[in-house]
Amino acid sequence: MKPFLGLLFISLFVSCSMSDDTGPTLPTETEAEAFARNQEEIEAYLEANAIIAQTTSSGLHYTITEEGTGESPAANATVKVKFKGYFLNKTVFNPTTTADFNLSNVITGFSEGIRLMKTGGKATLFLPARLGYGVYGSQGGIPPNTALIFDVELLEIVD
Repeated sequence: MKPFLGLLFISLFVSCSMSDDTGPTLPTETEAEAFARNQEEIEAYLEANAIIAQTTSSGLHYTITEEGTGESPAANATVKVKFKGYFLNKTVFNPTTTADFNLSNVITGFSEGIRLMKTGGKATLFLPARLGYGVYGSQGGIPPNTALIFDVELLEIVD
C-alpha cells in the first residue's frame, strides 16, 4: 500500500508541476479583421455619443475639443501632456496623468494625435488597435485588438 501511495503522490506532484503555458495566446482574428472591427466600433461610439471626428489616413479618429495657441510638436519632440485613457465602454485603464515623454517612444496613434495639436490645446483621440497595443495588448490590462480613447491636453513642447 505504501508504494502505491508513494507513486500516487509522485504522479500528482509531477502533474501539478508541469506547465502547459506556451506563452501568450494570440487572437484568432487577423490585424486587418481587427482593424475593420475597431473602425466599426469607433464609428458606432462616435454616433452614439454625437461626436463629430476627423479621420486620418492611418485610421486615427480625433476631435480637437479646444484649439491651442502655440506650435504643434514634431515627430521626435519631447512633450508634457495631461491625459486619460479608457475603452469604448468608458472603463478607465489609465486615470488622468501628467507626463513628459518623447513622441517617438509612445504608441503610434498617441504620437500621431498629439502632433495634430497645438500647445495649450485639448483633443480626444480614438485609436484602432493597430495604432495602439495591437495583437498583443498590454500588460497593463489592455486586451489584444482593443480600440482605445485618450483625452489629451498638450501642456508644453519641452524640446
